[in-house]
Amino acid sequence: MSTMIMSACWPLQGMSATQKAVLISLADNANDEGFCWPSVPKIAMRTCLSVRAVQGSIKWLCSTGILSTAERVGRSTLYTLTPAAYAPPQQARPVNDAPPPQQDLPPSPVQTAPAPRSSCTQNRNRTCKEPSAEPPAFLPALIGQSILEPGEKVSVKTQKEPDDEDRKQACRNIWQAYSIAYFDRYQTEPVRNQKVNAQVNDLLKRLGKIEAPRVAAYFVGINDSYLIRECHAFGALLTKAEAFRTQWATNAQVNSVTARQIENTQANLNTAEQAKAMIRKEGSKNAFL
Repeated sequence: MSTMIMSACWPLQGMSATQKAVLISLADNANDEGFCWPSVPKIAMRTCLSVRAVQGSIKWLCSTGILSTAERVGRSTLYTLTPAAYAPPQQARPVNDAPPPQQDLPPSPVQTAPAPRSSCTQNRNRTCKEPSAEPPAFLPALIGQSILEPGEKVSVKTQKEPDDEDRKQACRNIWQAYSIAYFDRYQTEPVRNQKVNAQVNDLLKRLGKIEAPRVAAYFVGINDSYLIRECHAFGALLTKAEAFRTQWATNAQVNSVTARQIENTQANLNTAEQAKAMIRKEGSKNAFL
């Protein structure tokens, strides 16, 4: 269970009790990335709802953006929870709920009361100065802001940098591709901690947001003795990221056995070339003649 996903789902409003029960059941099974894969009968058993009610609630949750599904052949559906994207559909206001037309009412005593006399009217001997509409030019435009030089522009950041949001989304895509492939092979989720998060960010810098997720998923399928002993840890992918990218692009896996075979083949070719050179050399004695 992910406490982060669960705490983000509890306060959400604008849904029925059935839909909220299915959402909380999914959040109870999700990890910190929002992934879970419970079956519909299991959700129905936990929520005391019918299978049809659960299916209808899942369809509604998908329409609001908080839930997305991915079908997997031979396995249960993969659900992804994104509480931040929740946008419940707006219901049209019925005509009967329109506000009643305003009726002509007699003016209230407050409206009919004469306006209070200003200090200028009370004391005409004094000169009243009304404040100007604009503050003096020498005052700062914002509280806590230093006085600007002529021609200097105010720079205020109100939102996160878009580049940082793109980087975070790219890192999420890399980890999602790697974790799904990892679960399909080992039937368990990979370990993710602060060190792994830094490695995911480094892989994004080295391979880019387009190729990095694909290479990460391809990496888990490589049958190499060292990688199998390491259980395809993400750090092993980072050590030779460019080499694994070339194997993915050429669809040719190279392990220690294949590399040794290629090395032996090249050694035999080098020996043959040396023998041919000795035969062609005139006036020299060789063992082949």
